[in-house]
Amino acid sequence: MTVRPTEFGVGFGGTLKPSEYGPLAECLERYGFHVATAFGDLMMQPPALVLAMMAGATERLRLGVGCYTPWTHHPVEIAGQMAYLDMLTEGRAFLGLVRGAWLDQLGIDTSHALPALTDTLAIIDAVLAGGETGHTGPVYSVEAGTRPYYPIHRPRLPLMIGTWSPRLARFAGARADEIQIGGCANPAMIPVVRAWADEGAVAASRDPACVGIVVTAVTVVDEDRATARALARTEAALPMHAIARLDRTLEVDPELLDAMGVLLRQNDFEAAGRLIPDDLLDHFAFCGTPEEVAEHAAAAYTAGAKRVEFDSPFGSSPAQGIRLLGERVLPILRASGLGQ
Repeated sequence: MTVRPTEFGVGFGGTLKPSEYGPLAECLERYGFHVATAFGDLMMQPPALVLAMMAGATERLRLGVGCYTPWTHHPVEIAGQMAYLDMLTEGRAFLGLVRGAWLDQLGIDTSHALPALTDTLAIIDAVLAGGETGHTGPVYSVEAGTRPYYPIHRPRLPLMIGTWSPRLARFAGARADEIQIGGCANPAMIPVVRAWADEGAVAASRDPACVGIVVTAVTVVDEDRATARALARTEAALPMHAIARLDRTLEVDPELLDAMGVLLRQNDFEAAGRLIPDDLLDHFAFCGTPEEVAEHAAAAYTAGAKRVEFDSPFGSSPAQGIRLLGERVLPILRASGLGQ
């Protein structure tokens, strides 16, 4: 049976100045983080460009898109961007795919996510393999012989599927290397998704242990607990509103979500965040003092996470938050045997 070591990761929302990514990535590598991801959510910076800025400043850090949606990028474009990033990093890139959120703002119907993701993955595989084969699907197709005009470093990239859905988790269990539960800081959801993934892996005659579970959520660490949690409320309001109903282990008051929705449509993220009860916040953010964040992350690892990704804004500033994560949080986790 495959046994995976645990990893430390950081996620970037794609909102910083381009000049900031290289120095921050250099710090991550120095502190011993294993992975940095950049999100491809609606109206965030293109993730491959964000990661390209990190590539030149690092030598070991794995860089992944977490995640592309098939609705805003054609699969051949995803393949091209990932092939470029993989060449740039000399094989440190990995691909993330997700159904996508907030796409109703573009008038996009995402109800047929599984066929779209299946077609996307098939076409990416065909392109990275050199374009000899094609693919005909219900959403996307490509003719055989449609060859890339650029070099390919690896014919297959490690794959991460982001989902809270039983169907997509089973699909990931059959096809992916990792499943990302986006916006989740709730250890109780990890065994739920693990069970779905195991079903898909067994059906595909795969060892379930070859699929890792990744949790990723807004993170704010600060010496002052109140400061950290106030900022985390503001930052977590939008993602929490989008995913709270998907958490099978919680009962979230629908009137709370409705009230938050009104404020979020007015772009009043701070007011929406103030509505989040204290105990509910801990299911959707890692926040507090370094010791509290380390304890929270350790609970996620104990529940079965392969990797915890501490997502932006990290702290009162990105650099300050990453410093506290690297100098205060990670040593506590390593002392308990994690991240080896």
